[in-house]
Amino acid sequence: MTDSTPIGLIAGNGRFPLLVAQAARAEGKKIVAVAHLGETRPELASAVDVIHWVRLGELGKLIRVFRNEAVTRVIMAGGVDKKKMFSRARPDWMGLKLLARMTQRRDDLILRTVADELEKEGLRVLPSTTLLPSLLAPAGTLSRRQPTEEEEKDIAFGWPLAKELGRLDIGQCLVVRKGAVVAVEAIEGTDATILRGGQLAREKAVVIKVSKPTQDLRFDLPAIGEQTIQTMQEVKAAVLAIEAQKTLIFDREAIPWIEP
Repeated sequence: MTDSTPIGLIAGNGRFPLLVAQAARAEGKKIVAVAHLGETRPELASAVDVIHWVRLGELGKLIRVFRNEAVTRVIMAGGVDKKKMFSRARPDWMGLKLLARMTQRRDDLILRTVADELEKEGLRVLPSTTLLPSLLAPAGTLSRRQPTEEEEKDIAFGWPLAKELGRLDIGQCLVVRKGAVVAVEAIEGTDATILRGGQLAREKAVVIKVSKPTQDLRFDLPAIGEQTIQTMQEVKAAVLAIEAQKTLIFDREAIPWIEP
């Protein structure tokens, strides 16, 4: 497939869709974006070749846009606010039929089901890091100091619990202090979990964020960024443990503790 063949971008919130669009432009690739009203940043419009706006759940419209634009490959980038996913979605007929076939409404299952439907419609779903592999977290210690022995014990204690939390599709993050779980992520998100856990731990909390065992890493990678670190600093958390090659790191240049 030549570079002149457009790539479809299914854009959620945050900076990720913008980064994908900028990386595509740098490589001379044409990007056709489908952006979500109330989620996607408006500035994406100036970073892509073509943009169409849809409401959450308008799956049929999304597919028609890509067909009309001769798109056969798509990248899903950016999140969707979980509370909006269930309260503000306005599915069209195709979206309603898809939801009716689902026995559960877990957010990761919805995303996988949508991806499967796109594949059935002839739209190959590429990994979200296809154009930006450098965003993936490398293995090893990224900060200027190693975790202490006590912090290592907390990581070892909390890691399998975080994985089980993900397996149950409750969340992907938990906060540990001295061998005790002080906060578990649910629908409120990572930052709120860190705030709650850090306040309970008072200081030196260990934050663990992992991918779910059943997570589709083509489009549903856990992510951290400058806001994550600012939240940790606010509650004087000590360590952030993430999964190598399965976690996106945004804003590296703005995170002082990441080694260049």
